[in-house]
Amino acid sequence: MHFIDTHTHLYLEEFDDDRSEMISRAIQAGVETFLLPNIDKNSLPALLSLCDAWPTHCLPMIGLHPTSVKDDYLDELEMVDQQLKARKFFAIGEIGIDLYWDKTHLEQQQNAFRYQLKLAKAFHLPVAIHMRNSFEQVYAIIKEQADASLRGVFHCFSGEIRQAKKITELGFLLGIGGVVTFKNSGLQDVIRETGMEHLVLETDAPFLAPDPHRGRRNESSYIPLIAEKIASLKNIPLEEVAMITTANARHLFNLNIKQ
Repeated sequence: MHFIDTHTHLYLEEFDDDRSEMISRAIQAGVETFLLPNIDKNSLPALLSLCDAWPTHCLPMIGLHPTSVKDDYLDELEMVDQQLKARKFFAIGEIGIDLYWDKTHLEQQQNAFRYQLKLAKAFHLPVAIHMRNSFEQVYAIIKEQADASLRGVFHCFSGEIRQAKKITELGFLLGIGGVVTFKNSGLQDVIRETGMEHLVLETDAPFLAPDPHRGRRNESSYIPLIAEKIASLKNIPLEEVAMITTANARHLFNLNIKQ
């Protein structure tokens, strides 16, 4: 079985002490491809360095995370634009709107989101969308910008069935992570009601570790735990979850990688 972790921050300092060992554990667990979302200009050097060190496994995204949208966001967006012209990226991400911590820069977040969606269309890349306490705002902009060339994934989806249906009706996928393993998670009902063709797997490591590792550092080797939970909820073999979600990810991110 082969899995793809479609959203993992393996370049962050939480992995500085055992990064190579952690990546090797994931590969041994069948997780052979890792898509790395960017945060801002400060995170980019470590991200690109890791992708250069593991080029057949670690694949870079480029984008400005909504919580990094501040008064200097136009300079950050210029960095994204320049990077897209300098090397190959597999997605624009992670981008979106986050109103959990701070609503001060909502207008700037909306502007940055629109701009990066347009970049995605111009460069024919999918988007990895971060959405926290902001479904209506994110959905309105996606619907405004939607056309045949706009595609992507709502990363770390943990919303309601109603929201999942609206997202999938626009042709976007749902990134499913460790939350699906949490006891009494509302996400479990969403999985039961959503077709496998709409799902990809992710960890968002080092955050949101699945049970039985909840509360500790997450890592990409835990992807099979997420897949096992989905298999149980859908009453299908684990191998089927691996096959379908890997195919979905390969199609979305245009991965010409032997799997």
